[in-house]
Amino acid sequence: MGDPRGFLKVRTRRELAERPIEERIKDWFDVHAESGLQPWTREQAARCMDCGTPFCMTGCPLGNVIPEWNDLVRQGKWEDAYNRLSQTSNFPEFTGRICPALCEQACVLGIHQPPTMIKNDEVTIIDQAWELGYVKPLPPQRLTDQTVAVVGSGPAGLAVAQQLTRAGHTVVVYEKDDALGGLMRYGIPNFKLEKGLIDRRIEQMEAEGTRFRTNVEIGKDISWDELRDRYDAVVVAIGSRVPRDMKIPGRELDGIHFALDFLPDATRRVFGVKPVNDITAKDKHVVVIGGGDTGSDCLGTSIRQGAKSVTVLQIMPKEPTSRPDNQPWPTFARLYQKTTSMAEGGEYLYNTDSVNFVGSEEEQSKVTIEDSATAEGFVADERDHVTGLKIVNVAPGENGPFTRQPGTERVIPADLVLISVGFLHPDTTTLVDQLPVELDKRGNIARNDNFATSQDGVFVCGDAGRGQSLVVWAIAEGRSCAAAVDEYLSSEKTSELPAPIKASDRPMMLPR
Repeated sequence: MGDPRGFLKVRTRRELAERPIEERIKDWFDVHAESGLQPWTREQAARCMDCGTPFCMTGCPLGNVIPEWNDLVRQGKWEDAYNRLSQTSNFPEFTGRICPALCEQACVLGIHQPPTMIKNDEVTIIDQAWELGYVKPLPPQRLTDQTVAVVGSGPAGLAVAQQLTRAGHTVVVYEKDDALGGLMRYGIPNFKLEKGLIDRRIEQMEAEGTRFRTNVEIGKDISWDELRDRYDAVVVAIGSRVPRDMKIPGRELDGIHFALDFLPDATRRVFGVKPVNDITAKDKHVVVIGGGDTGSDCLGTSIRQGAKSVTVLQIMPKEPTSRPDNQPWPTFARLYQKTTSMAEGGEYLYNTDSVNFVGSEEEQSKVTIEDSATAEGFVADERDHVTGLKIVNVAPGENGPFTRQPGTERVIPADLVLISVGFLHPDTTTLVDQLPVELDKRGNIARNDNFATSQDGVFVCGDAGRGQSLVVWAIAEGRSCAAAVDEYLSSEKTSELPAPIKASDRPMMLPR
């Protein structure tokens, strides 16, 4: 049991120190100046109340037994803390850095004090475990004669692969990119998640027996039906990558891109890999449409690339700083949180909608294509490039959630526009053609409570079946899907994997 008076003795919550802004925007390293064990770590862990009903555990999709390892951190028992944490989480170094900490919002202490530093305790445990040599490969004691193909190497694919490998099955992970990790590799900037964290996990998984194949696109290099014929089971963990577009005038102009066409190239450049789309914010007025995590990543990336200015548009109002009455504890409350990128610069415009893109061709609207080469002062390469974005203020109204306010229209400069308004569904074009699976009404791959699709032996987990969600949900679904696949492959349960979490058993208080 933890210190029953710990939260009374230590009322102040500490945060990890960040590097000076003027220093960190010149590189791509972690923005934090501190990591791992700090002089105040154990004192902060003692704030955990070890309450009788730990809502933090219900807030965590992985079901982490948070009070137990918080108390072990308080006592400095790092190996025991790591063993307890690793029973429910495959990759705590990922969730501890990029998860929005649903557990902390559900913390009982958070009713009247700042919640326990659960994320930092999680990161400290795993950092200490790596440093002290507690993290070792766990190869299976015996091998089955069954094989599984996992398509996609994001957090869901890696979790299902590690669990099935440890159960004794032969697992091959296919990734269409040149490096493993999915969006953790190329969708999240290095200053938020350093890629060495992914690499060392891949090394551990390879030592356990998992096999990886990069630069292989299923549906193109290997057909889906051929893959199904090769393996006893197939797990689809391709994420949800079809972006939501904006159907407004001027969308066809050059210089308007989806965020996930922009962010991966930034990471590729950092590691000396040839860019795919070759988009850069250097010396440009950048407008990011969408103020979520991806929009924040675009902001921090643009600043590091040397943008002239960065404006982030958010149609929603600015979130409140304290829990609103209609989002009572322990439900997930959408509160304003200033990200590290927001602290680095740029401007956020809330309650703002996009009307139309403005292009240089509007200034030459009377010039035909044939005349453009001889038009005085006309630059052909700039004719169809975006130069600005017309925006308008919005407010709640009787005719809908967002009513445009007359007289607030204006044009802001934009040499580069990044669309970051979410994702629709996974890219299932070749899958449906070659190995027809049923889709749900949102375009995700339909599945039952055991993660099975309409095709025998084909399973789906993570965003591909759930829809766009969080890294912690991806890992949780990967673990549960692995248990379902293991059960499918075995007429008798021979492994010690936990039973899959059925959809009906998942906490409904958390956002999808």
